[in-house]
Amino acid sequence: MLTKRASKRRSTVVTVLLGASALLTTTTPAAAADAGSASRDVYVSPTGSDRAAGTARQPLRTLDKARDLVRQRAPHLTRDLTVHLDSGVFRLAQPLRLDARDSGGNGHRVIWQGTGDTELNGGVRVTGWRPVPGRPGLFAAAAPARLDDTRQLYVDGVREQRARGPLPVAVKATATGYTADADTLAHWRNPEDVEFVYTAGEALWNVQRDGLGQWTEPRCPLAAAQGTTITMAQPCWDNSTKRVLFPDIPGRSVNMVGPADLTNGRHPTYAENALELLDDPGEWYLDRSAHLVYYRPAPGQDLRRADVEMPVLEQLVDARGTADAPIHDVAFRGLRFSYATWLRPSSPEGFSEIQAGYTITGSDGWAVQGLCQFVPGGTCPYASWTREPANVSVSHGRRVEFADSVFAHLGGAGLDLVDGTKESQVRGDVFTDISGNGVQLGGVDKPVTDTDADVVRDVAVTDNHLYGLPREFHGGVPIVDGYTVRNTISHNQIDHVGYSAVSLGWGGWPDKIKSPATPNLSHDNAVSDNLIFDYMLMLDDGGGIYTQGITGSSLDDGEHVTGNVVHDQWGLGKGIYTDNGNTYETIRGNVLYRMAYANVGTVHVDYRDGLGNNDPTLTEDNYWEQGDRDKVDKGAVLRGNKLLGSPADAPAAIVANAGLEPAYRGLLTRRVGGAAPPEAPSRVGTFAVSGKLYATWNPTYAVNNAPVTDYVVTATGVGGAKSATVSAADFAKRAYAEVPGLTDGTPYTVTVSARNAYGTSQPSLAAAPVTPGPKPAVPPGVPTSAKALPSATAASIRWNPPAAAGDTPVLGYVITVSDGRTIPVEGRDALVTQPTVKGMTRVVGDLEPATAYTFTVAAVTATGTGPAASFTATTAA
Repeated sequence: MLTKRASKRRSTVVTVLLGASALLTTTTPAAAADAGSASRDVYVSPTGSDRAAGTARQPLRTLDKARDLVRQRAPHLTRDLTVHLDSGVFRLAQPLRLDARDSGGNGHRVIWQGTGDTELNGGVRVTGWRPVPGRPGLFAAAAPARLDDTRQLYVDGVREQRARGPLPVAVKATATGYTADADTLAHWRNPEDVEFVYTAGEALWNVQRDGLGQWTEPRCPLAAAQGTTITMAQPCWDNSTKRVLFPDIPGRSVNMVGPADLTNGRHPTYAENALELLDDPGEWYLDRSAHLVYYRPAPGQDLRRADVEMPVLEQLVDARGTADAPIHDVAFRGLRFSYATWLRPSSPEGFSEIQAGYTITGSDGWAVQGLCQFVPGGTCPYASWTREPANVSVSHGRRVEFADSVFAHLGGAGLDLVDGTKESQVRGDVFTDISGNGVQLGGVDKPVTDTDADVVRDVAVTDNHLYGLPREFHGGVPIVDGYTVRNTISHNQIDHVGYSAVSLGWGGWPDKIKSPATPNLSHDNAVSDNLIFDYMLMLDDGGGIYTQGITGSSLDDGEHVTGNVVHDQWGLGKGIYTDNGNTYETIRGNVLYRMAYANVGTVHVDYRDGLGNNDPTLTEDNYWEQGDRDKVDKGAVLRGNKLLGSPADAPAAIVANAGLEPAYRGLLTRRVGGAAPPEAPSRVGTFAVSGKLYATWNPTYAVNNAPVTDYVVTATGVGGAKSATVSAADFAKRAYAEVPGLTDGTPYTVTVSARNAYGTSQPSLAAAPVTPGPKPAVPPGVPTSAKALPSATAASIRWNPPAAAGDTPVLGYVITVSDGRTIPVEGRDALVTQPTVKGMTRVVGDLEPATAYTFTVAAVTATGTGPAASFTATTAA
């Protein structure tokens, strides 16, 4: 539940009015209704009756009945018509389906108005729990009649973990799946329910990254397990292992996005969705064949009293107009959209991810989908892959509004505004606990069109709080904007997310083979005054604001990224990421700090004219740590950017203006979901030296209404377990922990748990075993490409990791300054920049103007400090 039913706390409703543009009259004939009835509002209550009149004293019971009454009245409106939805839970038997007949008319709107505690619920409650004989602590219940399948279970408003664990066998890939070294899986109850999950990211310490690119986490179900033969479901397997390669470019897939083969040096990271994996408190499993739900309660949970919810519907609201008959002048306010699922990943299609929740689907998708001119029979346009659907969707809508609402406990994307939706607003909403993307604007199927009918334009996504997502499809993005016109993404706060925060554009990857990006209709989109922090907490190669492809026809009408404050990136990426084919973007007046490995980048060649120029971009008047000097690089312009001596030096006006505007800051304390321990950390990596080991991991970003206070690292060997505790604040600074007191020659596996005020999370998936023992004390090499880029009072110190890391990975660096200072450099960027030798940046402040300084930088490992690189710079006068 979103709030405890007993308290029924009412939230303050922030009413957001649409602009004073002319409103269209419905074009669909309706049943006759007198003028008086047309002016009457409609009232609905979970305790009402559909045989009632729909008045305040005699409310209806269902949204469908209210919609039917609205259709009678809408053509004769003399004022806005409000559908008043009382507090409580409306359990939907089917999505609320709306079309042009449900529009406002005569210059007035239809407003679906909740109280803030009005929940549109697409799930069912699970009751009747009984202990499972012979399995202490495990309970089972009959699946409710409507529940044929789902991918989520919630207890008292908290998403619980579908049963998962390491593969119980070693596997070797084949053309149709794997050969195992034992027949264990064949003896599991329902092998065809199992999914293999392939978590990606930078290879770090002893962790192998197994996805289709550092930004992906594909999933494929099993079709069967017989003996030692594991057959994977089709077409997911082919779509993830047979992607076409260019015949003359070794290793380059025709889709140009990530590796071509899920099995080439990769293996499943873990298995999910089996009763045999259900071993930790808080895990669950749905046995579809026996129609039983299994759950192992967490400490303190009482299933006799708990509200256990399992989503059934894949959509809650489907507002679908057409180009000729759009749905228009409709508002949704004060609602909670909750408990919907998405089942395609459970089907043989699986989740063969490309990027940002887009996947390859279809029996021959690997060979043709979105490959356009690059393969015979390729479908156009290039990069038109399959978009992740949303649980609330609007297509061909005009002047549609979502305000003061909560999108949570959802299993697909949260909200779609696609296919010709225009002049619409998403304002003052909360998006959290969503399996995939948050808000999706537009698509990538029609990059160039002669008609405005299908264009998504003039949509504003403003003053929303998006956090704690994605929860299942970890390559998801809080706000995704495809090929669109004049959209505004402004004054949002986006924090604690697994990958990029905002993603715009598409189709730029052909520059990898020296071809131009896909032409598209995008222009005049703006990303302004957002506050983005604690992002890239699970995957890599993204950014706070990520853009690729052509964004307009000139710098004047191209994408504008202005006034944003972006800081504290965890994984490998950039603050504002100008990726493949990114053309005509202006980046101005932003504040950017604490990110690995660049504040703004990268410059790419523009292959549209054959002249060898760079994609035109303008980066000016930003406040950053990057320190690059003014220059014009064949179309890419840097000018007027200011070096931040420290984050406190950022202009107060920009910082104060970024994020939610004052009227909406109450969203930051609006409680969503239940109170519980955090989600488990992810991607644990380790290495060992004599008597101890080192561990790093990706921090928890789903905290269940209490921040993480500390982490517990547990190393388990044949002689027992040793634990160490590190505070969340210290881990944020260092990015690793040490576990001492271990026995040399003994293998240890490591798990990490997170703690908050409500308790301790499940343990993470275990890292591969490591064995402590003496090291040969080989120091790391000298950091490379070291230099200082000074301003008058600070210098941006830049270097690359040493080519030779020594006998253990680099844990950090130490900078010395000729004025006597020694500055330790720790943090996640010191770890993640090593495998692919990405650049490091630190700013040294408090320098004197017009003064020559000598700096050194040396790498630090578990066995010592290596030789230093030395370089000089003179500050500006």
